[in-house]
Amino acid sequence: MIILSLFQNAQMVVQNCSPIPWLDPVIFHIAGPISLRWYSLGYLLGLVFGAMYFHRIIKNHNLWGTKSKPGTSPIAASVTEDMLFWATLGVIVGGRLGYVILYDPAMFARPLSVLQTWNGGMSFHGGMVGVSMAVAYVAWKSKIPLLRLADAIAPVAPIGLGLVRLANLINGELYGRAYDGPLAMVFPCDGSGGVFSRHPSPLYEAVLEGLVLWVILRFATHKFSSLTRPGLTAGIFLAGYGVFRTLVENVREPDAELIFGFTRGMVYSAPMWVIGVAMIIYALRRPAIGGDK
Repeated sequence: MIILSLFQNAQMVVQNCSPIPWLDPVIFHIAGPISLRWYSLGYLLGLVFGAMYFHRIIKNHNLWGTKSKPGTSPIAASVTEDMLFWATLGVIVGGRLGYVILYDPAMFARPLSVLQTWNGGMSFHGGMVGVSMAVAYVAWKSKIPLLRLADAIAPVAPIGLGLVRLANLINGELYGRAYDGPLAMVFPCDGSGGVFSRHPSPLYEAVLEGLVLWVILRFATHKFSSLTRPGLTAGIFLAGYGVFRTLVENVREPDAELIFGFTRGMVYSAPMWVIGVAMIIYALRRPAIGGDK
């Protein structure tokens, strides 16, 4: 399944659906029907760069304390390899099963289609559940307090989010509603054949869920010592993603039928920002601690 997600079937692509005409979703063909796509590369680079950033965070003891109360990272550097492996598995398996369960459960009637990641794609919310399970497992296996490991993973997530959202834009998918403003783009495969210009919603998400959320978390960990309050950094990520995703859903074309008038993205994101806010409140009500506790 991992291999299928990295190299997708070029024969499935019969038209360049990118709103950027000179940028094809397929980077290059490898052999026969096999090709490397920007979408696959986004996941791959997100995991690699994410692992590098995670490694820097857990090795930087200054982030786990303050000037008045120095700390020590509670996570050994060797955990990086374990976390990368299990997070990769969580992203791919969770993301794909999440898409099928949340958006197209009829796929279960055709089991092989579940493995065809180029048909339908992945779900962030499913991937989030998968990574959460990976974090819980690694924390248990390595005897690391769960919230501390979750806090170290949270600043990493926007890297992959931003890269994959840019790949969504290149694919010409997850497009927005009709719009003729200055940022409008034409999506050739939007069902109308590109008759209407639309909001480039994947670009909005790349900026908000990727760049802006990464900057917020960077300030939290490096300027405000958020890692000294277990659960705070993870809570900021959950709340931030939930809010940003809900905002963009207002201009994004719904992926499936509405649920009580709300898009599925809104409904699936609501628990994230609710849990995130609860975690922030919980963390702020507890005293800051050093990383060696």
